[in-house]
Amino acid sequence: MKTIKYCTKNEKFGTKKVYKTLKKEFPDVKQKQKSCLSECKACRKQPIALVGKKTLICEETPELLYAKLIEMIHASNDKKGKKEKKKVKQ
Repeated sequence: MKTIKYCTKNEKFGTKKVYKTLKKEFPDVKQKQKSCLSECKACRKQPIALVGKKTLICEETPELLYAKLIEMIHASNDKKGKKEKKKVKQ
């Protein structure tokens, strides 16, 4: 999975807890906290995270943001597993 980035100004919406929980559960997933992600319109209103360089995830609550990120991590891991199986077959 690509890097997940969090805006430190968005911590008031509970993203710091999401960051810490994911760090414990998925230590192999790259995560960074940045002072600004240049997504101010969304950042002012709700919990956000930036996956990779372009995918902005916005949810109503930190719990929903966490659930969406978990879903993306599992989907990414499933894709990696399929690619590895194809390489082994060849």
